[in-house]
Amino acid sequence: MLRLSPALANTVGVALLLVACVSCAPPPTTTTPVVAPSPTVAYASNDLNEPLWDFNSRIVPQAMRGTLGANILGPQNVPITLENPSLLAPPTTDHGTVENAKWPFSLSHNRLQTGGWARQQTVTDMPIAKEMAGVNMRLEAGAIRELHWHKTAEWAYVLKGSTQISTVTPEGQNYVATVNPGDLWYFPPGQPHSLQATADDPEGSEFLLVFDDGSFNEDATFLLTDWLAHVPEEVIAKNFQSPLTAFDHIPSRELYIFPSAPPADDVPPPTSPKGTSEPFTYAFSKVEPIKIAGGTYKIADSTMFKAATDIAVVEVTVEPGAIRELHWHPTQDEWDFFLEGEARMTLFAADSNARTFDYQPGDIGYVPAPYGHYIENVGNTTLHYLEIYKTDRFQDVSLNTWLALTPSHIVKAHLNVSDDTIAHFSKQDPIVVAPQ
Repeated sequence: MLRLSPALANTVGVALLLVACVSCAPPPTTTTPVVAPSPTVAYASNDLNEPLWDFNSRIVPQAMRGTLGANILGPQNVPITLENPSLLAPPTTDHGTVENAKWPFSLSHNRLQTGGWARQQTVTDMPIAKEMAGVNMRLEAGAIRELHWHKTAEWAYVLKGSTQISTVTPEGQNYVATVNPGDLWYFPPGQPHSLQATADDPEGSEFLLVFDDGSFNEDATFLLTDWLAHVPEEVIAKNFQSPLTAFDHIPSRELYIFPSAPPADDVPPPTSPKGTSEPFTYAFSKVEPIKIAGGTYKIADSTMFKAATDIAVVEVTVEPGAIRELHWHPTQDEWDFFLEGEARMTLFAADSNARTFDYQPGDIGYVPAPYGHYIENVGNTTLHYLEIYKTDRFQDVSLNTWLALTPSHIVKAHLNVSDDTIAHFSKQDPIVVAPQ
């Protein structure tokens, strides 16, 4: 039989008493604090990721954000770096790889002609832009972009001045109109047309052209003079039932852009036996924008501009500190052109890939479908830009609306947010969200 010393026996007795007390202790009351379970993954950082400078900053920018990065020891192109703070010192939320989604027209080679010029952005300049390409064209008063046609559709937004357009449909109907600043025109693929700057503005006109193919090339269009310069003259005479000498002075090569007298406002076009076509222009400048907290927007797609069956536009303004909300487009790529102000945009390309780009007037942005994105006004003036889509009808999916119309317990399970936070989600697409 095991014998314990008195001291050891006393120690064992106390221990048994403590165990007994613990085992008979009452259950915890409902006021006992409960520790929240650990998240499945770490919580996202709440560090601010604002731009560290802008193109007006009088600094030599460095590749540093907080404790990350280091100063630059070698040479750098400071003016370009000042315009692109999100590339040199990106937000810490950027990750992985996303193709370049910014192209300034200032970097495009310019084709100078007597009477004007043209410069373009294609998939060669910005490989991410596979569905659309753009051209910026300038015509002096009276100058003509010669009679031509394209394999692609052509959509236009007039930046300054007025342009007279003419076209003839495959059915033999004709149409002539003058297009003013902020207005649109559209020609289907293969439909011949011409463009001529009026003298309404003494300087002529300038406009933006968008084509529904990223591999479009403005230098490879079908031009009237180029074609006839490569057809035997006797064939031309036979085609028009005219004497051979009637075509002795046709150009020996393409004209492309050339000077001429400004068109008169009141001269009617030739009368077609098939009549006049439906309009290929749209007075977008006269459409009243929808005013919302933080900005405005207006839309032109085939529901109102019936000729535009393949390209749609949303013209947006965003006030300082506001954002074009977090959203995506189900099937349509987005080609952006920035008219005024300063912006930044982050593209989310799935699989943890995200990258932020900065934009100034004259820059082009691009968002493939269905990348998530937003556009933020990071300047102190109104941001004004165009969202252009290869579609007959504008569509987007609002993150606000998606979450507001999803059962709240599902949203809370994902984001660990309160009912009060969810109550602030908008059930209608806000388009632009004002700063708090």
